[in-house]
Parts: sequence; C-alpha cells; structure tokens
Amino acid sequence: MRMTRLLVAAFAVTLLPSLSGAQGLNPASIGLFKTPADMWPTYNGDYSGRRFSELDQINQSNIDLLKIEWIYRITGIGPQRGVGNPTIKSTPLMVDGVLYFTIPDHVFAINARTGEQLWQYNFEDHGGHLVRQRGVGMYRDWLYFLTPDGWFISLNANNGKERWKKKVADEKLQYFTTMAPMVVKNHILVGVGGDAMDVRGYLEARDPETGDLQWRWWSEPRKPGDPGSETWPSQAAMDHGGGMTWLPGTYDPDLNLLYWGTGNANPVFAGQSRKGANLYTASIVALNPDTGKLVWYFQASPHDTHDWDNVETPVLFDAVIDGTPRKLLAQGARAGWFFVLDRTNGKNLVSKPFSGTGNWAKGVDPNTGSPIPDPDKEPKIDGSMIDMPVMGATNWPPPSYDPQTELFYLNGTEGYGIAYLYDTSDQPEGYGGGGGGIFDGRSALFALDVRSGNIRWKHEHNGRGGSGMSGGVLTTAGHLLFTGDSGNLVALDPETGRILWHQQVVSGVSNGPSTWMLDGKQYIIVGAGDSLYALTLAGKR
Repeated sequence: MRMTRLLVAAFAVTLLPSLSGAQGLNPASIGLFKTPADMWPTYNGDYSGRRFSELDQINQSNIDLLKIEWIYRITGIGPQRGVGNPTIKSTPLMVDGVLYFTIPDHVFAINARTGEQLWQYNFEDHGGHLVRQRGVGMYRDWLYFLTPDGWFISLNANNGKERWKKKVADEKLQYFTTMAPMVVKNHILVGVGGDAMDVRGYLEARDPETGDLQWRWWSEPRKPGDPGSETWPSQAAMDHGGGMTWLPGTYDPDLNLLYWGTGNANPVFAGQSRKGANLYTASIVALNPDTGKLVWYFQASPHDTHDWDNVETPVLFDAVIDGTPRKLLAQGARAGWFFVLDRTNGKNLVSKPFSGTGNWAKGVDPNTGSPIPDPDKEPKIDGSMIDMPVMGATNWPPPSYDPQTELFYLNGTEGYGIAYLYDTSDQPEGYGGGGGGIFDGRSALFALDVRSGNIRWKHEHNGRGGSGMSGGVLTTAGHLLFTGDSGNLVALDPETGRILWHQQVVSGVSNGPSTWMLDGKQYIIVGAGDSLYALTLAGKR
C-alpha cells in the first residue's frame, strides 16, 4: 500500500485558514430532517435519507442562471480491475469547506470553493469487488472508508494520513465492502456485499476511536429455534443464505432505531434448497444501534429467486395519514414494489407495484403487507417471464422525498424479463440461474404518492443516446428536482415532472447529487464518470 498527500504549495497559504479552523464533525449536529446549510455530513445529507434540502437560493425563477463553477477530474489512475475507467459513485461529504469522496481504493479531499485537490490517499487491494464505492463517513476530524477486500480504514481528515486499519470481511470467502460507513452516536456502521458466493450477510458497529467491533447482526438466524429459523429448511441453508448489507441505512434519533435493507437470498435464482420465506433476507430491518438487537422487520421479497437486493434506501418522513400524524418509512424496492411502513413498529400501510403489475406476486399477505410470490413466476429451465426487468426495477441510486409535494421520487426501469434456472440439483450453489435480458425496456423517473402508492407522474427517457435516467435524485425547497437524463444533469418541476433546465456532462450522472451553501452561495455537486461538477448561479459573489 502507498499513501500520497498532494498539497500544492502555491495555494497552501490561501487554503490554510479553512483547514486550520476545521472543527470536524460532531455526530450530534446531524439531524433527522434538517442539516446545517453549510455542510453535507452524511451519504444522504442527514439521517432521514430524504435527500431534500431546505436551501432555495437556486430556484425555479433563476434556474437558467445555474452554471458550472468548477470541474475536478480524476487523473493519474488508469482503468480499474474489471470495471474500466474511474467512475464517481460516491456522494461527497462537505465539512468545513472541504469535499471528501471516493472511488474504489482511493480517497480524495478537494477545496469545495475551487475544486483544487488537497490530498489523495491510495490503497492497493488484494481482491474484492471494484464496481462501486459509495463514499466515506466522518466523526470529528476522522474519516472512515472501506476497501474492496474488506479493510476498514480511518484517516486524518486534515491530511489524509492513515490512523489505523481493521479487517471486517474476508475476501477469500468472496465478501466485498463498498458502502459508505454510517456514523450514529459513537458507532461506525459498516455492511458487506457477497454476490452469489453462498455466505451470510451481516452488519457491524465499530468504535470510532479504535475500529474495534462493538456488535454484529447477522442477516440469518444463527441456529434452529432462533426467531426466523422456521423460514429456513436447515442449518446449512441459513449458513449460506446471503442477505448482504451493502448500502447505508437511515436512523431516527428520537426512536433510537436504525433502518437497514438486506440483499437477496442465496443461491440466487435456484431456491429449491431453501424453501420458505428466508428471513431476514430481502427485508427492511429496524435495529437498536447500541446493541444490534432486531426490533422489527418487513420482508419485501419473501423467498427471493430473482436477485432483488432489498438494500434501496429506507427513507424516513412524517405525514398525516387519515387525519393522524404518523412517523413513516418508504422504500422503492428493486422487486418493483413501493412500500410505506409505520417506522415505529414496521406495520405496513402501502404495498403497490410501480414497475408493471408486480405479477411475480399472486397477491399481498393481509397480515404483513408483503407480496406473496407466485411459484409459476420463479425461474425455470425454459424461462419464466415477468412484467418488469428480471434483474430489478431499480437499484442503488438514491431516491428522494419532497415534503413540499409529499411525493417519493426514484429512477427505475419498466419492461419485461425472463428468468432461467440452470442448476436443478437438490443443493445448488452460486447463482444457479440468470436473467434473460430486458424486453421493451424503458428508463423513467417515477413520482409516487406516499399515501396510495399511485404514480403521480412519470418522466420517461427519450431513448436518444446517453445512458437513460441515471444517478440519484435531489429535491430542494427551491421547488427543484435534480437527476441525470441521457448524459445531462437536469432540473425538473417536482410537482409536474416538467424539465426546467439541463447541463450536459461528460457522461451519465453516476452518483447522488447534493447541495450546500458556502460563502453565501448555494452549490449543486454531481459526479459524472471520472469528473465532479460544482454549479452555482452565474454572477453570484
């Protein structure tokens, strides 16, 4: 491993005040619904996952004046193993005038005012998944990130020097680690990925000072007789059951509950050796952040046999339902369904498909609200067609909830898919099958009514070049929605879906856009391929 700090002497004097005055990040300053205007301190901006900003300096009346202030392009890093050129999928943190972001094996700190690089940390991994890296977590003036091969590393935020590193996952068992660590009180939460290598998923809390393990929660029951074990046929099935935890969750400080999504069950497409619902895979779980104890769960895709990781952000919001104020949680699931739950107890309020008719399910369980899988739609040797993309209707790009419109927004896909079963043995391994592609695929931005699950409006990609709808979604009090569309950053009216503005970028938007104020100017920050863009209003000083 080698570590490089690049601090250019020519502008060090001008940068020094912003760095020497840095106080770091106090977790207590991160709110459920409101974040200080001059920072973006977590992957989602706050604990709610709404990705809604109260800032309104940039608004519908002046959006035409939004221009590129600076561009930072990653240089000196060649194609990455198996994934090609560097791509920014992390959402940068912004604290004390400094932006921190990642690609696999690399952490960058740049001046948020100018886009000039302050330092860069480089790591040489020895295996693991390089497709993505979501970003860093921050506690005081310490940064935390995960390498593809299971190392959990802490850096000094002021200079990028390594403080310590701890092993949290074994790449030899085909675990990989790609998420942005999440800071809750004195816990650093880290999850794992594992694709189809038939290992169990887990979520860990680590000490911010030392990196030592505080607790570990497993996605499957540990042994027969434990709660949930009745949904598995054997100890072996549980031991190899999957349920990875590879995206950051959300947190309600008032309830002291952590909300996390879990991935698909393993073997992925071949479910004959794991008959049952397979808890707690493909679920949303509520955990006590101090102990890791499970408080409640909701399963979005029982006995999943289509690789529908249910790790999409569980978004927290408050709303009045039938005249009663409710604490709610919403998720647009990869399985193509939209769910709204009471986040105090997990009670289901809405279960409705947003991509197709949700015909992989034959109905909804009246007691739980979970879809009931239709055995006829499970993968087959000669294929089984469903009326949504077989690999999922949405994925990791973060959604947004706008309290002004009371709508939930996500980028997704419609169409048809075919799922095949390859391994018909009694004890299949790995994937055991696969998807046969997307037919009549249509990329779209969905606006969903949180009370009914109905699609209020939908903006479909025009189909001409580019990468379709891409990246995450950001909404603001300026009555704007930002996302990616065909190689452009676009702003839409969140009430109607009408496009108001666009800016071409080097490739499709590849991360979740974010926003903050600095020196009296509101910035919009977005990643596209190997470049990070900062936009402000033209002429704003």
